[in-house]
Amino acid sequence: MHFTTQASELLLLVTAGGAAGAVNAVAGGGSLISFPALLATGMAPVTANVTNTAATVPGYFGGCLGYRDELRGQRRTALVMTVASVVGAVAGSALLLVTPASLFRSLSPWLVLAAALLLAVQPALVRRLGPAGRESAGPGRAAIAAQLVVGVYGGYFAAGLGILMLAALGLFRAEDTHRLNALKAVLSLAVGAVSTAWFAAFADIAWPAALILSVSSLVGGVAGARCARRLNPDVLRLLVVAFGITISVTLLLRAN
Repeated sequence: MHFTTQASELLLLVTAGGAAGAVNAVAGGGSLISFPALLATGMAPVTANVTNTAATVPGYFGGCLGYRDELRGQRRTALVMTVASVVGAVAGSALLLVTPASLFRSLSPWLVLAAALLLAVQPALVRRLGPAGRESAGPGRAAIAAQLVVGVYGGYFAAGLGILMLAALGLFRAEDTHRLNALKAVLSLAVGAVSTAWFAAFADIAWPAALILSVSSLVGGVAGARCARRLNPDVLRLLVVAFGITISVTLLLRAN
């Protein structure tokens, strides 16, 4: 696969990357914008998926830097959960590459739809999580097992990873949202970095497209973070959900 950046494709990816970065800063779910944008350039679904994974890594790294203070006191938890994340990411990345591309092509509309619906119910999940009965010390077996599953998902399909991970962490960790987001940033970076390394060795990443998305999403993330207090996250979340559902329906119609 050789990716050529024509003017229209460049504009599309810059716009999608900036929008995805801003959405991630305010509501989460930015990959529901960047992944379809890569598909719109004519990339095969698997290539678009691995390229999208590579493009997310700088954003995850930036999140880790932004949450340095909130990571204090979570070193042991982060270390244990990172190991689970890495194992899961390797398994998910390997699964993506050893299964037929036609399987991923048929699953991708449903994965996009699942990520969009998960984003839609995210506020309800956060309200239901509550601090009672959750861990305040190191992670238990259930938390580690859940993170392993999330890692597999992230290695197989990047879109919606942060939403799924935050929901899983909230089920087991008695921490406030900011500290959960800090832990999520570290674990997402682990999944993204390991998956990207695996794909760089064994798959075909469209590096020019990944670079364009990475840079534009970083810029969009900074702008989104600055504007976060002025925007209504619920409205933005609903717009992304509607976009994700539209894309999933479009992909299903193409498959048929």
